Amino acid sequence: MTLGELLTRAAHRRPEAVAVVDGTRRLSYAELDARRAAAARGFARLGVGKRDRVLIALRNRLEHVVAYWALQTLGGVPTPVNFRLVSGEMKYVLENSGAKLALFEDATAAAVLEAARSTSVRLVCVGGKASADVIAFDEIGGEGGSGASGVPSHRAPLPPDVSEDDLSLILYTSGTTGRPKGVPRTHKNHYAGALAHVVQCGYAWGERTLGVMPLYHTMGIHALTSMAVVNGCFVCQPEWSAAGALRLIAAERLTALYLIPTLYWDLVHAPELARADVSSVGKLAYAGAPMLAALTEACTAAFRPEIFVNHYGSTEVYTFSVNRDVRPKPGCAGRPGIHSELRVVTASAERRVGPEEVVPQGTKGEIIASLGSDEAFAGYWNRPDADAKALRDGWYFTGDMGYVDADGDLYVAGRVDDMIISGGENIHPVEIEEVLARHPRVRDVAVVGEGDAKWGERVVAFVVPGADVTAEELDRFCRESPDLATFKRPRRFVFVEAIPKTASGKILRRLLRDGHYAEVRS
Repeated sequence: MTLGELLTRAAHRRPEAVAVVDGTRRLSYAELDARRAAAARGFARLGVGKRDRVLIALRNRLEHVVAYWALQTLGGVPTPVNFRLVSGEMKYVLENSGAKLALFEDATAAAVLEAARSTSVRLVCVGGKASADVIAFDEIGGEGGSGASGVPSHRAPLPPDVSEDDLSLILYTSGTTGRPKGVPRTHKNHYAGALAHVVQCGYAWGERTLGVMPLYHTMGIHALTSMAVVNGCFVCQPEWSAAGALRLIAAERLTALYLIPTLYWDLVHAPELARADVSSVGKLAYAGAPMLAALTEACTAAFRPEIFVNHYGSTEVYTFSVNRDVRPKPGCAGRPGIHSELRVVTASAERRVGPEEVVPQGTKGEIIASLGSDEAFAGYWNRPDADAKALRDGWYFTGDMGYVDADGDLYVAGRVDDMIISGGENIHPVEIEEVLARHPRVRDVAVVGEGDAKWGERVVAFVVPGADVTAEELDRFCRESPDLATFKRPRRFVFVEAIPKTASGKILRRLLRDGHYAEVRS
């Protein structure tokens, strides 16, 4: 199965079903099939063919969806990027990917145009006017139709040599520790991930999901492709706002949400929630970062979901593990996914650990995932140095710390590099964050280690405070907690305006350690 075939079958199965909504614009599966066919012909006229990379610097909008499916049809390789990148970062991705074409919109025009200067990259603008150097997206066939009958178009070029082993996508990691790394995905990877997501999230025919997780991120791709599997609807939200999301949930009768914990926090704390109709939502899923127990409880109270999934994975291997119901065990990452095999091995920054060094149940170590999964990549794009660090004897070393409890369930406990060693004791930030997040006047929290002459490192908590909370009160709260040993409590509290995070919600602890934060003025 290729991704082009996936959409073709969806259009034949239920041509009238609504596939994508973007504001007042709506496309049925028949119309989306015709639009992608027209766009595919347009891309082909511009010289895009099998394995050619196309950089996409667009928000979640109808044209992004059309371009994505058109390139799958051609055997081209969508290379979506963070639309907040500046020109230098955009230039790096253009050069590293070897993109032949770049799509942009008004918000990304300055960065893309500067990055592409003095290159041979063809430029296509969405929502803007063409010029001598720039082609309008509508001119390459983006406005194709399905015809009076509404029957799906069969005019799309479908090269017979496009197979499941061909490249389907390159996603760039968020670059928490340096330059982003390109992660190539095949059609087989992509289809396996979509199908597994449907099963693991309990999706049914005709689900309707909020398309707000960006399409340059694994979660956005999962949301889009899984809807095609079940003839569901992808409702675009180009700019996040909790109030806007709640309006879309009510107006579009959304049934399933797949978000990072930060966005769930915004939803359950939005003043508009009390007046919003969220009764259509029966399925919640999150990924990208841990969800602390307090937020799990708040989401349960707000949505009363039938299914509440913790999906633990990565760009490199879509699914590691899945917990189909996080309510009995908040924070638990569950068991390996449909295609997955996992181990927890000795964590060491000093030596190269092998996949056979499995730690005992209950002991923390590094989580590793088998590369035998149909969802697993085969190596980074033009980065043999990164391959050497992360890939070993058929296993992907995630860099995540975790342990397996007495029930056989996995828990994720931060990053190997984030471990704090104080007085010879290993302290994991997540367990402290879990405690502090339960305080009613803590809005967000991140814990890091800082150098200490006596202890080697000491624990520092960066807190986004609610009203009238003090460091003394939080220290007392930690001392009185039955879930935190006294030696692990923070020795310093810093009240900040926001916790720096990646697009997927992962805490950028290195920025906190390096002083890149804004303190709250007293």
